[in-house]
Amino acid sequence: MEEVKKQESRWISGIEPPKELLHATGTQILEIECREQPAKLRDLIQEYSNDAAIRTELKKFRELAAKKGPVLFIGMGASYCSSISGSIFLQSHGRLSFSTDAGEWLHYASPVWNEAALSVLLTTSGESAELVEFFKQESDKPLGLICNNLASTCWKLAENKLPTLAGPEYGNATKTYTNATAAAVILASEIVGLPWQKDAERAAEVFAANLDPIFAIRGDLEKFCRGASNTEIIGRGAAYGGAIMSALCIREMSGHRAAPHTGAGFRHGPNLDVDATHVAIIFALGRAAELGVKLAQECNRRGGKVVLVSNDDHRATDVLFPVRIDPVPEPWEGITSLLVPQALTLGMVELTGCRLPPRFQYGVMEQ
Repeated sequence: MEEVKKQESRWISGIEPPKELLHATGTQILEIECREQPAKLRDLIQEYSNDAAIRTELKKFRELAAKKGPVLFIGMGASYCSSISGSIFLQSHGRLSFSTDAGEWLHYASPVWNEAALSVLLTTSGESAELVEFFKQESDKPLGLICNNLASTCWKLAENKLPTLAGPEYGNATKTYTNATAAAVILASEIVGLPWQKDAERAAEVFAANLDPIFAIRGDLEKFCRGASNTEIIGRGAAYGGAIMSALCIREMSGHRAAPHTGAGFRHGPNLDVDATHVAIIFALGRAAELGVKLAQECNRRGGKVVLVSNDDHRATDVLFPVRIDPVPEPWEGITSLLVPQALTLGMVELTGCRLPPRFQYGVMEQ
């Protein structure tokens, strides 16, 4: 009989979790990791400000991006969501930049890839098959990496790389999304030569100050949204990344169907069938905040319910649940916008149970 070899453990981020976490439920893990976000965000800002090795890497990225052509951010799932704040910031400051899905780019974009000045690949695990394939291809294309797993294949293959510093994550993307988004914004700021520390510290302060009050109303949020056939999450600019991540969080953890939209995409499409079966979570944040408020009013007129996340006070009604969150400089609303959907998700799974069990080891990564 052949000796059966025990498969080597592939712990998340290469770190064996504490034994007490191995027995935690998905609901418990979600709350733990959500509440870890402010500290992890502050740690990243501190390290990106002061760590000599990271500062050197940021300079290398800036030099690569100085070439002619757009800056691409390439990722999938939550990592793609994180990239949107970076590309939006560059666009807003006159630098051509796009966020694109790694799977689509891998199979369809080879003929135009050489036109990019720099491609920044984002991956939490560093083991996603599509991202690994990018690094394995023989190419002189300038590549960079933002990654949370320093023991990963991508990290070992990448020449230019920045750590996410979120630590192991066992549930839905929470702190890895937050920190990867911050890393993308900081990198974008460095590329266009703008200071970012003050804005980042303000965002971290607001995120920390608003988390507890918003999570304290999660039961009310869940009750307001309960029974909806459709939940639509709408954001513009950096908050569109928050909208996609919010829909992923709700769907993965609760099993409830949720879909993200840009403000214009919703206004000229799904808005047409809004009725009493719909709940819209609208991020009225940033420079286009008034358009979000206007869209909320239209959804209400059509009979739909709205959770309105904004920097202003609005009067609550039977069909409007306003949540005020303190303002942050653009594009940091890509992070703060996520607090309300995270709180709603936790309220949902506390009531009905968590659909996604904790994951402590990487599975097989396939395209």
